[in-house]
Amino acid sequence: MKLSDFDFDLPDDLIAVRPAVPRSSARLLVADGTAIHDQTVTDLTQWLRSGDRLVLNDTRVIPARLSGKRHRMTGQGPVAAKIEATLLEPQADGALWSALVKPLKKLKQGEEIIFSDDLRATFEDIREGQALLRFNLAGDDFDAALAAAGAMPLPPYIAAKRAADAQDHTDYQTVWAKHAGAVAAPTASLHFDAPLLAALEAMGVTFTYVTLHVGAGTFLPVKVDDVTQHKMHAEWGQVSAEAAAQITATKAAGGRVIPVGTTALRLIETAGQGGAIAPWEGDTDIFITPGFQFNVTDALMTNFHLPRSTLMMLVSALMGQQTVRDIYFHAVREKYRFFSYGDASLLIPPRKSDTP
Repeated sequence: MKLSDFDFDLPDDLIAVRPAVPRSSARLLVADGTAIHDQTVTDLTQWLRSGDRLVLNDTRVIPARLSGKRHRMTGQGPVAAKIEATLLEPQADGALWSALVKPLKKLKQGEEIIFSDDLRATFEDIREGQALLRFNLAGDDFDAALAAAGAMPLPPYIAAKRAADAQDHTDYQTVWAKHAGAVAAPTASLHFDAPLLAALEAMGVTFTYVTLHVGAGTFLPVKVDDVTQHKMHAEWGQVSAEAAAQITATKAAGGRVIPVGTTALRLIETAGQGGAIAPWEGDTDIFITPGFQFNVTDALMTNFHLPRSTLMMLVSALMGQQTVRDIYFHAVREKYRFFSYGDASLLIPPRKSDTP
C-alpha cells in the first residue's frame, strides 16, 4: 500500500474552525455499505436500533497549551523571552511533564519558565526531541493552575487559522468527559448533547465508556511512502471489566457494537485482539490498515479525516478503499465540513452475507 492511495483533494474552505450549534445539528453522512445518505446527527435515531451499543471515550482534554516567559540577566540588564509549551504526558511523579516547547533550542537546563502567578516550571532536559518540564505544583493544585493559565490545544489546522479562546474550553470537550489526560479531543463525540443522548437511550441504545488519552501524535503526518513502514504513536487506554462485559453481552444478544470515534475503535480492537473483547489497560500503538480483522467493531461514527493520514487507512480498512474514496468524493462535492470541528459520518460496513 502506498501513501498516495489515501490521498484526496480538499478545498481549504471546507476545514471547520468552529463547531455546529447546537452540537447535534451537524451534518451526518451515512454510508450503509456502498449507499450514501445525507442526514444530520439527530437522525442517528433513524439509523441506530434497540440493542445497539455505542462505545464512548470518556477522556478529558486538558488545557495543555501554555504561554510563558523565561528571564535572564544580560550585560544590558534583565531580558524576558516568550516561551510556548504544549504539554504531552505526565511522568511518574505528576510534577514532571514531557512537552513540545518553542523555541526549545533557546532554553538552558535549569531555567525557569513563568506561565502565571501560580504556575511555573523548570526546564530539566530533552528526551526524544521533547522538553521535560518540572512544575512547581502537582495534583489538584496543578490542575487548578493549569485550568486558569492554559488554552485548549486546538489541532494545527485550526490553530493556523485562529487562536484558541474561552469558547473552546466547552466546544473542544465532550459532554461526558471524565478522566483528564488527553491533549486532543475524541472529536466524533463532540456531536452529542444531552437531548440526543436521551433520545437514543429512550429507543434502547446503550452506552459503554472506555478511556483512551488522545495524544498529540494523532496529528503527526505519515512520512513513508510504504505505509507498512509507518510507526504509530502510543497512547494510554483502559477497557474495564465492566465495559468488556457490556460489549460481550451486546454481541451475544445480536446487537451492534459501534465505537464513536477512531480512538474508541482502536482501543476496543486492541482489547479484542485475542478474538473477543477482554479487560485491558496499557499503551496501544495499534495500526489499522486495509486487511485488518475487526473482532469487535460492527460500525463506526467518525469525523472526516486528513488526506494521507493513518485515520484514512483505518476507515478504508473498515469500509474498503474504493468505498471510502466514493464517500470522500461525495463529502467534498456536497461541502461537508471537515476535521475536528466538522461534520460526522456513520460508516456501516456491508454485511458479510452481502459481499461476494
